[in-house]
Order: sequence, then structure tokens, then C-alpha cells
Amino acid sequence: MPVFDFSNSKTEKKDPECTYTTFQSNEKVPSPEKPILIIDNKSRQWKHHSCGVFSNPNQKSSFEFKEKDGVFPADILKIDARFVSLVKWLGENHISVRLSGQNTEDGYAIYKIRETAFGGAGKLSAEDGFLQFMIERLLASNAPTELPDGDEEDEDGDDMKLTSIQSITDFMTCAGRTMPDNIRLWARRNLAVARSHEVSQEERRHAQRALSIMMNIQWKNNYFESIDPVEARRILDEELYGMEKVKQRIIETIIQINRTHTLPAYGLLLVGPAGTGKSQIAYAVARILKLPWTTLDMSSINDPEQLTGSSRVYANAKPGIIMEAFSMAGESNLVFIINELDKATNGKGNGNPADVLLTLLDNLGFTDNYMECMVPTVGVYPIATANDKAQISAPLMSRFAVIELPDYTAEEKKVIFSKFALPKVLKRMSLKEEECVVAPDGLDAVIEQFADTTGIRDLEQAAEHIAANALYQIEVNHVSSVIFDADMVKKLFE
Repeated sequence: MPVFDFSNSKTEKKDPECTYTTFQSNEKVPSPEKPILIIDNKSRQWKHHSCGVFSNPNQKSSFEFKEKDGVFPADILKIDARFVSLVKWLGENHISVRLSGQNTEDGYAIYKIRETAFGGAGKLSAEDGFLQFMIERLLASNAPTELPDGDEEDEDGDDMKLTSIQSITDFMTCAGRTMPDNIRLWARRNLAVARSHEVSQEERRHAQRALSIMMNIQWKNNYFESIDPVEARRILDEELYGMEKVKQRIIETIIQINRTHTLPAYGLLLVGPAGTGKSQIAYAVARILKLPWTTLDMSSINDPEQLTGSSRVYANAKPGIIMEAFSMAGESNLVFIINELDKATNGKGNGNPADVLLTLLDNLGFTDNYMECMVPTVGVYPIATANDKAQISAPLMSRFAVIELPDYTAEEKKVIFSKFALPKVLKRMSLKEEECVVAPDGLDAVIEQFADTTGIRDLEQAAEHIAANALYQIEVNHVSSVIFDADMVKKLFE
């Protein structure tokens, strides 16, 4: 167990005495009952907000409280095992902090640590944002199985920004254990390159950029909490009318996640005509899973390098779209929505870009040419959309559970238009329902007008046109309401 020895005293060196014990915790939100650490309060009761620094003047792990009547050291009694390295780092760098805690029978229970500006307790410093960044990552991580050895080398450097070498070094020291083992080893190697004077400036710049991208991603495990099927069904009904078989298949996936607490081995491939709500289903699934989502439009990709990134040997090298999606999401667990999978085309003689997705879909890890590191993908849930599955290669098809979305019937389109599309438009235009009325024969005329089109996008546009015409007549002709019958609808859409 590491002991905090922050003393720079030239006096006789004593064997360090560890005053604290560690405890395992997976609490995401600390409180006085579930604190980050506990400090001795037998000799003095500490204020709710107390300022000072972590130090070790007597070869003991302690905190120096700066009170109006002097400075009072107190031993650290207990520490959440996730925060051992962070507290050690705060002490070694003599960072002034403000503790928020409560006096209990066990001691002064700390549930919040904030950095304060030099020489004052009231104003928080700009670097507090970086401290909170590390604390949030540590709280989101699971209790470590073993304590770090804490022998990382520090450097004096630039301002503490998330993209700077100093902040990356500090993050690796305090919260490096929150990253997967292979990424932590990769980060150490790239940190050595970024700090080396034996490589070119371009190599150092690329290494620092790659590190910044990795540090901004929260690497989560693949354990998923149970999802309420009733709430999942409510979200699906809110986003999609009808499609009972499709909703049933998605609910089955939710039940599977609840039993295994992991994502299914296969993603979803939604196949159907344009405008049938494929993208809406994908967004609804992301809401149900409570995961960030990112989209990838395959119709605009004509080169595999756009997905895999370019090698760092080039001065203008950059990561691929897939790696950038992780960076934008800010975490490793996300819903990856792949639009127009059947529209991926060969380009520049480098093969079909869609084939790059195979490793991502296998959940074995994805390697970007720029990052040069395997990114775990066990928390990625891919949902693809397509109009024609015949245009998708067999290897790609085998990675998905295919869900066919049929086109809406005439009766379903009537309900969607009258119950969803038109009320939505009226609300947006601040029109009352009685100001714009579509008669039954007018509704039949609308559906007949777009009988040859697939999906409901044309119906939504028709609702927009009808509502806009009603608003025009109300404002210009000063009528109180407009009722659209079959003749008016036909004339409107001539």
C-alpha cells in the first residue's frame, strides 16, 4: 500500500507510517454516507467547507487544515481505493483544495474536493475543471482490484489543459487505471514519444494529438443495467406508429440485455422503403439504452481510409470517422447508427468502404491507422439502415439481425396523418385544431394523392402544405377556420 510522504525536510528520515486504510467502492455520486475519504476529527470538528493542502510533515498521510487561528494537521483514516493516486498527486504538487464534508462518528467524511486559487479559499482556480474531470472519471470507474505502484515520473510543464503534455501526464498518474490495459500501455509509449527530443516535431505533434483523443474518451466496461420494458415500449410507441413485429423484436433484445447485462452479439439491420421510420427506430433504441449515439452516412464514403484514418507518416494525417465518433461521443459505449449501408460504393480502387466495418461489428476491437491502437468495441451497438439488402455483401449481412420494415397501409397512413403529422405541424405553427380541419373525404384525397409513394415523408410535407395554406387564409382572408374537403385538397396539390 503506497504511503503519502510529501515532506521535503532535511531532518533525519524516518520510516513512513501509513495512517489510512483503503475501502472498495463503486459509488457514482459520493455523499457523507459514501465518502471519498475520511479524516480524523477527534481533536477538532472541521467545518462543512474546509481549506488546506494534503501534506505529510510527520511522516504520516495527513491533511493540513488552514483555519483562521492557525494550521492544524489531521491524519487521513480511510480512502476510496480509486482515489489513492489522486490524493497522492494533490499532495506532491502542494495543490490548495477546498474539502466539503460532514463530521461523523468515524471522522470527517469528505464527499467533494475542489481546487482553490492560490492564496484564497473563495475563488476556485481555472485548473479546478481539470481536477473535476479526473474525479468524474474516477467516480465512473469500478473499484480497482489492486492499487497502482505510483512510480510515474512527473514533469514541470505547460498549463494544465486537457490537450497538454502536463495534463495528460497527470491524468495517467491519477486516473490511468480507468483505461483498459492495452490503452494504458499505448498511452505510456506515446507519452514517451511526445516528450522525446529524439524524434521529429511532426511525430511529437501526432503523438500528442492521439493522446488527447484517447484521454477524452471515457472507457467503460460492457456491463449494462436492466432496462424497463414498459418504458422501452412507451418510447417505441411515441416514435413509431404500428410496426408491431418490429417493436416486438426490439423488446426481445431489451429482455436479452436484462438477462445477460451485455449487448447482443449482433447489431440490428433495418431494411425497408424510404420514409418508413428506420432512423427513428435507431434513435429510439439509443434513448432506451440511455447511450450516446453517432451516425455514419455510408453514401458519402468512397474510400476506406475515411473510416480507418491515415498513417502518421504523412504530415496531414488524421484519425478516421469511426475514431472521431468515439471522441465526439466521449465514451466507449455508444449506439453506432450506420445509414444507407447499401449505398456504400467502391472508390479510388481501394475496395468497398463497408468492409472496414467488419472488425467493428465483430466486437473484437477496431484499430485506426492514425491511433495505432486497438479500441475495444464490446460496448458498441451497431444499427444499420438500408433500402435494398441485396446490395449488401454476405459477410456484412451475417453480422446483423435483420428486421424488415414493411410500408404503411392506407389505413395506417390515415392514422399517422390525422393523429401525428398534422397535429405536430399545427403545434409548431401555433394553430388550434379547430382552425385547420381536414374532412374525412379530404383525408381520403390526401392518402390517394400519395398512394404511389413509400413511407410518410410525403404525408408530413402534405400536412405542412395544408397547415400553411390554412394559416394564409386566416391571416389574409380573416377567416376563423378552414375545412379542407376533397376538392380543396385536390386543388391544393395540383
